[in-house]
Amino acid sequence: MILPWERERIGEANRAAEARLAEAVGLTASIGLAVVHSAIIPLRGRKPATLLGEGQMETQGAALKEQGVEVAVIDAQLSPVQQRNLEKNWGCKVIDRTGLILDIFGERARTKEGALQVELAHLDYQRSRLVRSWTHLERQRGGFGFLGGPGETQIEADRRLIGDRIVRLKKELEQVRRTRHLHRSARKRVPFPVVALVGYTNAGKSTLFNTMTGAEVMAKDQLFATLDPTMRGLRLPSGRRTILSDTVGFISELPTELVAAFRATLEEVAEADVILHVRDISHPDSAAQRGDVLTVLEGMVEDGVLDPAWQSRCIEVLNKADLLGGVAAVPPRGDAVVVSAVTGEGLEALQAAIDRRIAEGMEIAEYDLVPSDGARLAWLYQHGEVIGRDDAEEAIHVRVRLLPADRARFEQPGRG
Repeated sequence: MILPWERERIGEANRAAEARLAEAVGLTASIGLAVVHSAIIPLRGRKPATLLGEGQMETQGAALKEQGVEVAVIDAQLSPVQQRNLEKNWGCKVIDRTGLILDIFGERARTKEGALQVELAHLDYQRSRLVRSWTHLERQRGGFGFLGGPGETQIEADRRLIGDRIVRLKKELEQVRRTRHLHRSARKRVPFPVVALVGYTNAGKSTLFNTMTGAEVMAKDQLFATLDPTMRGLRLPSGRRTILSDTVGFISELPTELVAAFRATLEEVAEADVILHVRDISHPDSAAQRGDVLTVLEGMVEDGVLDPAWQSRCIEVLNKADLLGGVAAVPPRGDAVVVSAVTGEGLEALQAAIDRRIAEGMEIAEYDLVPSDGARLAWLYQHGEVIGRDDAEEAIHVRVRLLPADRARFEQPGRG
């Protein structure tokens, strides 16, 4: 059962309760649960003990029992007390939005990094619930007050076990992040510009990734089909080689445990030379989804993970135009590029836009090389875009367009 309610204004548009309900049903179905009952319940205020009002709780409880429901999903964040009271009243397991998303991530993560991140998020979530969920146990204090009852002993034991595991996980994740940093350093030594796909979950990023690169990344009409970052080479119309990176989809109210745990994954976006913000333009809630993605990215700026000028290297991609009658049927919106990842329509324009954006971030430099210095000349051809060359007996004059990092590497003494 899904119980969302009318929300305040999010991003650029009001998130309709119906759209929120559809998303929650999709999230629930994505982990194999059959949704037999759903309801939109307006709330005037949160009840500390149960979230819902007494009448609402009884009405939904009767519906759950009639349908034989075993798991109820509340599209909200529940306190441990609220969760326990609802389970007791309804006689079934109750999970909130955070728990649902954590379960999805746990099922989908494939790489070691993804599995570690999900486990860390789960433990952070469980630890916050553990302290309160034991409050019903007896707490006896005797002697001078430094010995607790059995409930308190159990709390401390479980907290210590979870805390120890969290410490170990963070160490393992730090090692994974160092490895990823080495991989990024290796790519910079190649290097090729990195183009990162970001967007709301199920916006069609993986389908676009597959169509552009010829890869076979899992792409389903399913929320959070992609959790682990995937990279493939891509050659643009100019002949320039790039690396295309597919990343996890964003979602409104992403659990704070996951925002912190997936920081290493988000670093791929921070390192990108071009960011493609893929939107499902056919979705009725597309504007609000855009606001959710921008909120997460701006949060990365505040955390110092993403540079404040990231929007200057961002291209908005309006995907799923085929569901609206094709690219021509979608009204132009500023510099946004309209595409259909399924039919391939508009992809040439998108690749041209990527080419232009990369070129805008490059600098033009001129060098005089001795004719015998073929290695340095080859390096410029490999890493830059030679736009002019004048061969003479004493020197070869080259005019080349380079990324700032490549220019610095080439001009560094003893490098190149």
